[in-house]
Amino acid sequence: QVQLRESGGALVQPGGALRLSCEISGITLDEYGIGWFRQAPGKEREGISCMSGNTGYADSVKGRFTISKDYAKNTVYLQMNSLKPSDTAVYYCATETIPGGAYCALVSSEYNRWGQGTQVTVSS
Repeated sequence: QVQLRESGGALVQPGGALRLSCEISGITLDEYGIGWFRQAPGKEREGISCMSGNTGYADSVKGRFTISKDYAKNTVYLQMNSLKPSDTAVYYCATETIPGGAYCALVSSEYNRWGQGTQVTVSS
């Protein structure tokens, strides 16, 4: 059984940084593409970063966020720097439905396993 568990969300001031963690069990990190998504109140879920054979970022976070893997901990991280109030959302990690893809996509319909989410609030 594949399980994903996010952690690391918090209240942070504008300009600050956070590192989110997605601990995954039941698969190894290279079997499936892994993505980070976020959803703000009243808005659709937005794909912000993914990692498979490639690494992808949404324009809204490019240059500020970095996705990485720790194979020893079977954990995927999202390092978020220069945070803005517009980054406030619930952040989710997910695994792609089809294994072994060379390229990941920032499209939620391509993912079928999700964590419960972690809240990030950027406010002074």
